[in-house]
Amino acid sequence: MKMKTLLRAIVIVACVAAVIGVLFIPLPRAFDLSTRIVSVVPIARENAAVFDYVTTPAHWPAWHPSSLSVAGATDHSLEMGEQTTEEFRVAGRRGQVVWTVVERKRPEKWTIDGAIDGRPAGTVSYALTPDAQGTRFERTFTYRSPTLWFALLNAVLLRAKIQAESDEAVARLKAVLEKP
Repeated sequence: MKMKTLLRAIVIVACVAAVIGVLFIPLPRAFDLSTRIVSVVPIARENAAVFDYVTTPAHWPAWHPSSLSVAGATDHSLEMGEQTTEEFRVAGRRGQVVWTVVERKRPEKWTIDGAIDGRPAGTVSYALTPDAQGTRFERTFTYRSPTLWFALLNAVLLRAKIQAESDEAVARLKAVLEKP
């Protein structure tokens, strides 16, 4: 009887370990569990002024709550291929990301790809459209779930926090740029 109980316990532990292990296996690229966070705000300024401000990394900590500091190319609107390093705190997690400009169509579109420790960490795009009040500013942050564990954590907790931080960011941006 004791042998059966021990064997049953070993099987249960092995099954639990296998399930937990599967949660942390890197997902193949073809298995896309990407998240898009979109925040939009009207800003009473012309497109070019908004574009030049948001694409200059030195300004990021002034309006984005997740941006703690920036280093490298920070004092101008970044051009294609330029990089900057940002210290961040996103959904309570601190880290450092290297952003590289991968698209620039002044004053309407700008896209940067991020890397953390050499691994892809997400993409941020700004789309600016003229409107009657000035500029419609749209910020899109896209990131991929590298594991099932991250996908579950993202669905339950992270996505909502990141959306709230992004919404706060564009509201702050509006306030900063519309300040007399």
